[in-house]
Amino acid sequence: MPKPRPALFRGRHFEDQIIILCVRWYLRYCLTYRDLEELMAKRGLRVDHSTIARWVLRYGPDLHKRIRRDTRLPSRSWRVDETYVRVAGKWTYLYRAVDSSGYHRFHALAEAGCGCGQAFSATCVVHSRPIQPSVINVDGHPAYPLAIAELKANGALGRRCRCRPSPYLNNVLEQDHRFLKKRIAASLGFRSVDGALRTIQGYEAMNKIRKGPFRWLAKGDVVEQVRFINQTFGIAA
Repeated sequence: MPKPRPALFRGRHFEDQIIILCVRWYLRYCLTYRDLEELMAKRGLRVDHSTIARWVLRYGPDLHKRIRRDTRLPSRSWRVDETYVRVAGKWTYLYRAVDSSGYHRFHALAEAGCGCGQAFSATCVVHSRPIQPSVINVDGHPAYPLAIAELKANGALGRRCRCRPSPYLNNVLEQDHRFLKKRIAASLGFRSVDGALRTIQGYEAMNKIRKGPFRWLAKGDVVEQVRFINQTFGIAA
């Protein structure tokens, strides 16, 4: 008796494996949606690039959510830094945070030139539970101390959490920006904030799988990484 199709894929025209293959390739490699359309055509599959885009927006965030249950808890020391991406033709702040191991990545967007501390605040509110940071290392941006003070005042951060300006400790995060920025450049930008956030969630998930905060998943073991992603979506053979 055939195994029932996972609910996540019911109603989809293409097979589960094809959907996740396209999503995985797009999130991992510097490919455009039209590149993937061509690669699928070489396999005898007619998949429109807009269909692949919808798959990425649907399953990228879901991958990000599903692998969180399999990762180690983040440490209590965070590094926070901002970079820029273009969304709908406008420069936008992309705030990113990693723990001291560099494995756990959190992000949020805010329009450049206004409310630059708000996105950082939102990042902490969403991701500081169940592990709250005891120290947040920043690069001296004036928005950070104000945002951290506000989070302490409303109870989102513990009173003992320290804001520590220390640019050299953020080198691990600045290096980590490279993978994301390279991948964003290849994607030719984003049309909306929601689309940007959903796509970046997928990029961050794939980067985490690639670097490996999983005890059983060795860094660089591509075969096991593919198997892990398939199992995460319930489509392993």
